[in-house]
Amino acid sequence: MHIGPIPLANRLFAAPMAGVTDRPFRQLCRALGAGYAVSEMVTSRKDLWNSLKTSRRANHEGEPGPIAVQIAGTDAPMMAEAALYNVERGAQIIDINMGCPAKKVCNKWAGSALMQNEALAVEIAAAVVNACAPRGVPVTLKMRTGWSQEHKNAVALARQFEAVGIQMLTVHGRTREQGYKGLAEYDTIAAVKQAVRVPVVANGDITSPEKAREVLVATGADAIMVGRAAQGRPWIFREIGHFLATGEHLPPPRVAEVRALLLEHLQDHYSLYGAYTGVRTARKHIAWYVRALPGGEALRQHINTLETCDAQWQAVAHYLDALGDQMERLPAATGTTEPLQDVTEEPSA
Repeated sequence: MHIGPIPLANRLFAAPMAGVTDRPFRQLCRALGAGYAVSEMVTSRKDLWNSLKTSRRANHEGEPGPIAVQIAGTDAPMMAEAALYNVERGAQIIDINMGCPAKKVCNKWAGSALMQNEALAVEIAAAVVNACAPRGVPVTLKMRTGWSQEHKNAVALARQFEAVGIQMLTVHGRTREQGYKGLAEYDTIAAVKQAVRVPVVANGDITSPEKAREVLVATGADAIMVGRAAQGRPWIFREIGHFLATGEHLPPPRVAEVRALLLEHLQDHYSLYGAYTGVRTARKHIAWYVRALPGGEALRQHINTLETCDAQWQAVAHYLDALGDQMERLPAATGTTEPLQDVTEEPSA
């Protein structure tokens, strides 16, 4: 599979999630079987580009290619300028956010709110494509099925986006109105796939290898994108890949492997964010890793009281050492995910 001229390792993608898919997490997903991972959304507001948050999101040091950066905004010239800003900082693919359902984003008419204004949505897509084309950088776009159940316009928009040069479309199988509630539907994604020639990626409720296969069959999509199910379980990509290739399940990862992965992830996280922010933003990742494990809730409560990276790292290491004495492998995954916190942050500051 390719995005424009850029080849991808496979058709298993890590979804962009603000507050989650930073560089350390993307690298971890790539190492564990994701063929492609998209950054957190970067604001198109130029006055915020020098902020610490944006500078971290535009940091791709040591990241394997292709480097894909998602941008968000409502003004076509600003979005074009934001695309070039990120290309200059290493982005090889630009993704346009028209899928975020968060109120703090949609209230500014960004994210999936743009699907209510088809003319503006297409104007933005065309402006970004025109800015990136001379650099040889393909542009992709992520959207929802529509704004509401009565206003599903993903198919109509998909045709227009393809016409202005968008080279891959990702569709989350919910409307903006649904947020993350209810069940994703895949008929609309299948209709988008039938309507365009560019690659189409299916997203929404892909929580197990079986569900990945089911969604690929139901939609005819070229690839699948996994979001919340990868939180605390980044090895889901290699599990899906193995199942699609063989029809068989990999055994759950060994506790010793998870210990090594998580502790290295924490070190990378601290390195990017620094001690003060790192110890606090790492808490959610640790909680996701251990949420279904024996003693996981007690660990979560304990790490929320710790104020230094070293104390946090040591607490996690001690917990996983003790867990390794109890079991060789993690318990088998259920294929479902508990409701998670809203991890979408406003793409600013």
